[in-house]
Amino acid sequence: MKIPTTLKHKPVIVSENYENVDGRYAYKSDAKGLSLGLAQWNDRGKVDISAKVWRHTGGKWSRQSEELPLHRVLDLAILITRSLLHFREAYRYENLYDINNPVIDRVGLQGDAMTVAVCTENEKIDEDIKLFDQALKNDDELLGERLRTLSRILKEMGY
Repeated sequence: MKIPTTLKHKPVIVSENYENVDGRYAYKSDAKGLSLGLAQWNDRGKVDISAKVWRHTGGKWSRQSEELPLHRVLDLAILITRSLLHFREAYRYENLYDINNPVIDRVGLQGDAMTVAVCTENEKIDEDIKLFDQALKNDDELLGERLRTLSRILKEMGY
């Protein structure tokens, strides 16, 4: 399925077969493609690049398609990888985190730091964190493959 090029987001680089590799949803995903392109929120004289997940309902392109600035995509990758690192050792805590210090890390970015923490405001955190941990374990192979690929590409780039 071809990603539309007549909408406000203007695709430049595309993966039009994303539905075939969308994790556990592969071959049955409504996320039909990914694109990097010119952001839909661009103003005259100002150009931002965004990443977009293109969803299709089977009948039309979905309004639930998501567009994110590239730095947010990378921030999500940082959040994911730091969380994965925490859960490798979380078994050491009775509740899978230190209830006296729910902050997992502060990742320095642009002169400040992104706080990575367990959401203690969630009234069902003790139950939900166990479900989250199990879901990470269930997806270990799926995530590991992508992390190894990302690591390889980052090394090729000199990072």
